[in-house]
Amino acid sequence: MNSRLTSPWLTARVQFVLAAIFVVAGVGKILDPPGFAHEIYNYKLLPGVAVNALAIVLPWIEVVAGLALFVGVARRSAARIFGVLLIVFVIALSINLVRGRPVDCGCFGGPKVPKTDVQRLGDMKIAIARDLGMLLLVWQVLAAVKREERERR
Repeated sequence: MNSRLTSPWLTARVQFVLAAIFVVAGVGKILDPPGFAHEIYNYKLLPGVAVNALAIVLPWIEVVAGLALFVGVARRSAARIFGVLLIVFVIALSINLVRGRPVDCGCFGGPKVPKTDVQRLGDMKIAIARDLGMLLLVWQVLAAVKREERERR
């Protein structure tokens, strides 16, 4: 693997970006659990009893994993958590996109301006592309951690 892709310089910046995104997203959800629960409910993928629990727990997972990645503690675990979350987000958005059911991603709170269904479906495609891009960042962190472990041996 190209050593530039796993260089400490790049890895530190990627970790910062991922941590910042997830901490900001998580804090917004922590500040508005009912709003986030509503966003989760709109996906129509979970039983009602799971929605409130997820709305309370998920943002804290995002914030704690983000802070861990930011300070460099348990980087592999934090990156894996982000990877799993991103895959779940992509699947949830994709299911609703295939259904033709527009939902707001819920990543950073609801939209500030009302949007048409066509605009919301377009936003879903953008969110999927964004999440896939963030998966590449997660991959970079995981590859860098693996390289560092190999070099220590």
